[in-house]
Amino acid sequence: MELLSDPMTLVLAVIAVVILGLAKGGFSGLGALATPLLALSLPPVTAAAVLLPVLMVQDVVSVWSYRKTWDGWIVGWMLPGAVAGIALAAGLAAAVPEERLLVVLGIITLAFGIYRLWIERGGRIVAASSSPGWVGTLFGVAMGFTSQIAHAGGPPFQMWVTPRRLPHEVFVGTSSLTFAAVNWMKVPSYVLLGSFDRQVLEAAALLFPLAIVATLVGVWLVRRMDTARFYTLIYLLMVALGLRLIVQGL
Repeated sequence: MELLSDPMTLVLAVIAVVILGLAKGGFSGLGALATPLLALSLPPVTAAAVLLPVLMVQDVVSVWSYRKTWDGWIVGWMLPGAVAGIALAAGLAAAVPEERLLVVLGIITLAFGIYRLWIERGGRIVAASSSPGWVGTLFGVAMGFTSQIAHAGGPPFQMWVTPRRLPHEVFVGTSSLTFAAVNWMKVPSYVLLGSFDRQVLEAAALLFPLAIVATLVGVWLVRRMDTARFYTLIYLLMVALGLRLIVQGL
């Protein structure tokens, strides 16, 4: 397993897969940390290529776990936008510096997390958002674009879906199904770019068992949380994630 032969790379890969597993289990948005983390030791394109098969294995676990709790209306509006975002990112892959994208995404994510924590401070009840579906399609474009570049589509998804205040298992199920579809959409561009070479696929395969276990642990944790605490934790994770993306980009 040549890509993971360096001890530091292996440690970072293990941490990244655990983070992705928790994200797929329900702590949405946290997964955007994984690619920047692994990119500390591998080229960013290689890091993203190693993690995509891992994500797809985790998708199977998360979609099966939440197969009865998802919102088809949200999925139906976001996926067309995601297709456009993925195509746009694939076409501009060489022209858009990943560092700039991470900084912009980090600033937006940080601001949104702080805003939601402020308006819901002290247990305040905030009316659920009822923005129209076409707004979700626009967020879907951002979701597909950032997911294609750095598997960082979680924040755009959260920005449109979390204010709708879904029951937390419905939120997680909707996220699971949406990103399972998005990850399959990304495969053709990775194949065309030659990203899936033997070393990448071997490294990903080595990480599959850990990926499955980490996802199941995430599912177990989420199912034992109440909705209010779940959303507070998601917003706190968004603040931490926003700061991390800004630092990584800079």
